[in-house]
Amino acid sequence: MHKPEFDIKYKEHLKRKILDLKKKNNVLIVAHNYQRDEIQEISDITGDSYALACKVKEASQKIIVFCGVKFMAESAYMLSPDKTILLPVEEAGCPLADMVTVEKLREKKREYPSAAVVCYVNSTAHVKAESDICCTSSNAINVVKSLKQKQIIFVPDKNLGRYVSEHVRDKEIILWDGYCTVHMRLTADEVLKTKKLHPDAEFIAHPECREEVIALADYVGSTAGMIKYVKNSESKEFIIGTELGIIYKLQRDNPGKNFYVPTEQFICANMKLTTLGWLVRSLEKKVYKIEVPNDVTEKARKALEKMLAVS
Repeated sequence: MHKPEFDIKYKEHLKRKILDLKKKNNVLIVAHNYQRDEIQEISDITGDSYALACKVKEASQKIIVFCGVKFMAESAYMLSPDKTILLPVEEAGCPLADMVTVEKLREKKREYPSAAVVCYVNSTAHVKAESDICCTSSNAINVVKSLKQKQIIFVPDKNLGRYVSEHVRDKEIILWDGYCTVHMRLTADEVLKTKKLHPDAEFIAHPECREEVIALADYVGSTAGMIKYVKNSESKEFIIGTELGIIYKLQRDNPGKNFYVPTEQFICANMKLTTLGWLVRSLEKKVYKIEVPNDVTEKARKALEKMLAVS
């Protein structure tokens, strides 16, 4: 077992190495809000899927290391195919993204031929290519409102889709039976127990949570929305209804506020696969390079760019 002193020194060594390699190769490192604390600390930009998609497209650097999961790196590549997109851990996937396939989606489209397909960005490149427009948890409501079609096939997250349907009453939202395995772990009982322990705390939740959990929330939004809400709120205590990685930024930006978690199981194993060591390896060996076939890229990019055009 390593001594704590060794671990600290080793991490600092890795951080220096990352900074040197980044500068030497003119690399931009971006990280999702659910990444490990030390990964967020060493990154140039942190944010939710929507913010990172925008930043990568705008970036002047030609090499992007995307500390997240595969569907995010695919989206970055498709928006900027002239850039090299690296994913530090090849196995960093998303169970939610795997809950919808092209074949099943095509079947659903045949069942509802006049419906538009809104695809949550948490999906594979091939599924995006079969969709009319993508969305994130930040802009899902506005994306659905922007469409002229009255029937919407919403894939793959049923909880986000249900949340959208409550805010867009003039459209029929056809839900896919998919869900985030992390957010689905949180129960209303766990939230109520935590609220009892911290009666003055506001409960903020991600729209990927269960319907009964969302009903208890003082605020519902994406990770970017949560970060903004906490910063502007006069409250000093918050119960966090999303993956624990977000607490790093919340604590850093709000030193006078306290944060509580309703369950210790609020951890995405795939998001936590990226470590400083894997990041060093990615920079040194330029792995793992993410690419998407040209025909898929062409179709999926249209859906992504339509998403970016919606405020």
